[in-house]
Amino acid sequence: MESSSQDRQLPATQRKLDQARRDGQAARSKDLPHLAVLGTGGVALLLLAPAGFERMRAALAQAFHFNANSIAQPGDMLARLSAYAQLGLIGCAIFSAIVLFAAIGTTVATGGWVASLKSITPDLGRLNPLSGIGNLVSRQQLVNVAKLVLMSALLGTVGYMFAAGSLRTIAQLAMQQSPAGLAAMGDWLVTGLSLVMLVVLAAALVDVPLQTYFHRAKLRMSHQEIKQEHKEADGDPHTKGRQRKTAREIAQRSSITAVPRADFILMNPTHFAVAMRYDEKEMSAPQVISKGADLLAMKIREIANQHSIPVVQSPMLARALYAHAELDQPIPASLYTAVAQVLAYVYRFEAALRGEAPMPLVVPEPFVPPELDPLNKMKPA
Repeated sequence: MESSSQDRQLPATQRKLDQARRDGQAARSKDLPHLAVLGTGGVALLLLAPAGFERMRAALAQAFHFNANSIAQPGDMLARLSAYAQLGLIGCAIFSAIVLFAAIGTTVATGGWVASLKSITPDLGRLNPLSGIGNLVSRQQLVNVAKLVLMSALLGTVGYMFAAGSLRTIAQLAMQQSPAGLAAMGDWLVTGLSLVMLVVLAAALVDVPLQTYFHRAKLRMSHQEIKQEHKEADGDPHTKGRQRKTAREIAQRSSITAVPRADFILMNPTHFAVAMRYDEKEMSAPQVISKGADLLAMKIREIANQHSIPVVQSPMLARALYAHAELDQPIPASLYTAVAQVLAYVYRFEAALRGEAPMPLVVPEPFVPPELDPLNKMKPA
């Protein structure tokens, strides 16, 4: 069920932020690129202008120099025009590259690099006039409009005060010689541009954290959405349970190859089979190296008979080991005594087969804690 905006009061998780970035959504400030374009463009003009004007002066001086050869060869004028046009285009390209790099750099700095085509993919849903009107009256748009009005008023005020205070300077420019007048005009423009940049810098300092706040506010989540996300991330418990059961069955089938290494087999009498092994030099306790139920249990018993491995009937102990012992891991400590009794019986049985001891007459019935017997749990209380 879709959560309403009133329910979305929790901050977005990192997974949702990453998904939004993959969809092309990121916090972007328009004022910071404006500041970068103005600042970088102004600095580039200050650095490139002297060399550029000197090149222009030399080019114009050469362009207006004519002689008899120039008049006799009209094509020379076209070659000069092409060279000057090429020089101008190179200067414009350098300036444009500097400004473009600054604009892209500041844009990436605010929201990071987003490689996604989803935001520019055609979507007919965006043509819905109702949703468009909703976007126009959103809180973010209202704040942006208020910020734009305030910034325009501030720029107008600063521009008026600067122009009003510079009327005397502007009037004196007409009475100065050209070189001095151009230098004074350049200083006046630099001062005015600096004031504009201060206003844009103040707007950018406010706009960058503001856009980050609006971006995260737009991605807020409800309790239900967070629970659903955790469920998707961790996986459905029922599905995971089935997967674990399947993996356990596969592991049990693959453990059939370990049966020939067993010391003895415990049966119940046909439903469960557990292959046991104990090496006091390598193991701290006996281990189950293979186990199975029904047809798999009969297969374990068949392999045991082929390799002359003793098979002991101990229903409760077989069920307990099948339910609680992990493959190639020490058995539970509560079953140590029971398994030790069976292991002692197997040792005496093998010694009797070798003629070293009398044949044991009674198969042990070891005690198994009732809580470890799965059959005991299934009985009604």
